[in-house]
Amino acid sequence: MTQQGVRRTADQVLALAPDDASRKAGNELADAGRWSGAGCSGAGVVWGVYEAGGASYRAFADLSGTERVAVCGCASRKSPCKHVLGLLLLWAAEDPAVREGVAPDWVRAPSPGKVDGPADPEGARRRAERRAARITAGVVELEQRLADLVRSGLAGVEREGYGLWEETAARMVDAQAPGLAARVREVGAIPSSGPGWPSRLLEECALLHLLTRAWLHRAGLPEELAAAVRTHVGLPATPAGPPVRDDWLVLAQYDTSDGRLTTRRIWLHGAATGRTALVLSYGPAGRAPELALPVGLSLHLEVTPYPAGPRVALGDLTSAPTPTSLRPPGITPAEATARYGTALQDDPWLDSVPVTLDGVVPVPVGDTWQLSDAEGKTALPLTPAALSRSGLWRLVALSGGAPVKVFGECGHRGFTPLTAWSPVRGEPIGLFGPISS
Repeated sequence: MTQQGVRRTADQVLALAPDDASRKAGNELADAGRWSGAGCSGAGVVWGVYEAGGASYRAFADLSGTERVAVCGCASRKSPCKHVLGLLLLWAAEDPAVREGVAPDWVRAPSPGKVDGPADPEGARRRAERRAARITAGVVELEQRLADLVRSGLAGVEREGYGLWEETAARMVDAQAPGLAARVREVGAIPSSGPGWPSRLLEECALLHLLTRAWLHRAGLPEELAAAVRTHVGLPATPAGPPVRDDWLVLAQYDTSDGRLTTRRIWLHGAATGRTALVLSYGPAGRAPELALPVGLSLHLEVTPYPAGPRVALGDLTSAPTPTSLRPPGITPAEATARYGTALQDDPWLDSVPVTLDGVVPVPVGDTWQLSDAEGKTALPLTPAALSRSGLWRLVALSGGAPVKVFGECGHRGFTPLTAWSPVRGEPIGLFGPISS
């Protein structure tokens, strides 16, 4: 939270959302034409009446204290719901529809039964149990879908088309498991992905089945693995600490977009800890996230880790970025492959891990490219995303046939280079801009 009385940014509002589905829905409802009687006070209290499609809901949020309050007349079990998020996005954008004023009586005396926050831990526990039950029901249905696929064989998958997968994904959204929904959609797109799709489809279905079984047996898993399962299913997570203060080198920054929500990924490297950390930032449809950190510079700040993976939450950003000679230590392509394999032991669904390669040369191999060590003994293929963008040619030009240091993401599809350091001047060069999913 920002200080009392300070207007939130769209990025901070979206960070309040319980899941990606809520973020997307909130973006769609950030439309002044859907709201009447909207207003705000300087203390961080926002209110309005949502009116669309014959529905009318009073929505209210109070972000003025350390405990947030979100109230809406809709039947959603999520908090904040999409209506509150849409209203807060209008407020963050300083839309004239949200006028400064005095809150009406219904805001000053909200129904206690509709207040969400730390003040009602028992209510939060019941909501969590209800959501877990809905996810379990969705998981059982998804397992049946996968069993039917294996029983009938893969030959008819192309004829069925994408519709059946999209229907299954919609059921996962209804089950409040957006992570499963996203994975189902990815699986549904594989039959149209070109030669070799049956083996890829079988692999991804096996991983999806592993995730559903892990959810059903999560109580018996080690906590770190259980946290990864919750994350991949789509349950919201909060930073769990302890906080880590360091001088953080900004390694890379790039965006992905699904047409409704823009996600910015920022990679950091700690000077003292040697830790590589990931910051996620979100922007509404058509707008880039507000958080942007300068690649190649260093910031002294505190970050708080999430329960699983490299993701962290940023602390106070008041310190100015400064130039630095810090560079992350590099490893060989063979060591990068081994590092990814080790990471899969803790999270079998991990797409990639952050890696810095040292002394590698981009080399063409047939109709593709790879990063090879200087002796040509080991190499990593570049991912299709890397091959399809101009950043590859910037990397080739930067290398000029000489070894370079490259930071990127190494996974089962290969290596995606994100930043390289000039072998002459030592300056970091960003290789990739926004990437649409």
